[in-house]
Amino acid sequence: VAGLVARFDDFPVHKMCYNHSSTSAQELQLCIEDQTDQMESLVDEFGMTPFHVLFSTAKPRGELLEVLLDKFPYYILGWKDANGKLAMDYLVSNWT
Repeated sequence: VAGLVARFDDFPVHKMCYNHSSTSAQELQLCIEDQTDQMESLVDEFGMTPFHVLFSTAKPRGELLEVLLDKFPYYILGWKDANGKLAMDYLVSNWT
């Protein structure tokens, strides 16, 4: 359990997506802009991108998705995590 608590310590964008209900679009945008090497911090230890994390939530917020789509290249949506799942797979499984 301790590992899960600290999972996003080195991934502030992931953490904000995970805590989506208390994150504003402006906060997420500023966090992304503050990252010195955005591409290196895109994938966590489970191979998940911020899109995977946001889409794993029960009710992902559209305004946060808009920020991610604006700030990151679209092809990231085609990346699979360590379980072989696309970010969209999580979104679909939460809505069915």
